[in-house]
Amino acid sequence: MDLATLWYLTLGTLLVAAAMTLWERAAQAQRSRELGIWATAYGVFALGCVLAMNRSLLPGVAGPALTNVVMVFGYTLVLQGTLALDGKALRPALVAGLLTVIGAAWFVAGTDMGSVFWNYASALPIAIISALTALTVLRSRTASGLRSRPIAVAVFACHSLFYAARAFVVPVITSFYGDGVPPVVAKITMYEAVLFTVAMPMCLLALVREEDRLQLLANVRTDFLTGLLNRQGFFELGSERLDRKGEEISHALLAFDLDHFKAINDTYGHDAGDSVLKLFASIAREAAGPAAMSARLGGEEFAMLLPGMGADEARDVGEDIARRFAEAAARSDGLAIAATVSVGLAVADAGGVELTELLAAADRALYRAKTLGRNRIEIAKPDAIAEAA
Repeated sequence: MDLATLWYLTLGTLLVAAAMTLWERAAQAQRSRELGIWATAYGVFALGCVLAMNRSLLPGVAGPALTNVVMVFGYTLVLQGTLALDGKALRPALVAGLLTVIGAAWFVAGTDMGSVFWNYASALPIAIISALTALTVLRSRTASGLRSRPIAVAVFACHSLFYAARAFVVPVITSFYGDGVPPVVAKITMYEAVLFTVAMPMCLLALVREEDRLQLLANVRTDFLTGLLNRQGFFELGSERLDRKGEEISHALLAFDLDHFKAINDTYGHDAGDSVLKLFASIAREAAGPAAMSARLGGEEFAMLLPGMGADEARDVGEDIARRFAEAAARSDGLAIAATVSVGLAVADAGGVELTELLAAADRALYRAKTLGRNRIEIAKPDAIAEAA
């Protein structure tokens, strides 16, 4: 396959990538800016391909200089879109300065060393920007935990290494084997360009789509009023946590039920009742810490899985939540609401327990707390989990 065919193939791939990214943009309102920047980058790359194929038509070094500047601008746009995933941005003055330096270097030194600039020096800024893009994806908070992140990092890192080799290794090889090397490198470069223009848009779209999928999954698992897990999320994630292999640690589960909640709704109205629910959720989230898995199971019923906690520590957490909730509710929204909570606690001393069994044992302890007068915590008997199985 000759160079012209490879250029046209790269051009077509970029135009398709731009169109697909714009199509995705219409369905991804939360990432509209990033997708728009990437689509623009692909369009700029396509323009660079057209300029590269026709660079000999422009006088002097204007053709290769303009091609190099346009291509580097496209890479800065890719980096800009990647930074935007975390709300960051390149300074326009920095980009303008870089492009000005590249253009000036071409017209100052490129006149006498045009082939050196085109074959070697022009690759250096591309290598640097691609490395920065790989590093940006690697450090991105948004991409953290996404399965597609390592692939995106690898694509940009390999692209950076390829262009670094063009800038530093190929000149050495050429000095040994002569002028037959650059034409071979040019064809290899175009093969790599075709692969990169396919892999890059796929990876960037994968990041956005996976983020969107995980956000939808999180929404499905989240209680809209309190922001805690809902019943589905609690059972899915809680079961996954208990099923971890190789762990021989205790797990505690607190079951909560707000006392006389119907009376609060009837006396103060449903808005006040919602405020009480949100207040309890906020206190529970703050008191238990990030390792806890808190959920609203329905109505005024809540549950909290505490991995790695024993009975004494979990009891302290439950009592702290109950105390802080009663104190905060008494001054909630200017209303002196006498809101309290009953708590049941169950502890599994080792792995192998089912979440349903642990919750059933905690529910029995909760029922006992209700029976004994409410506003208290009761601990399930050691054999309660086995009885619930």
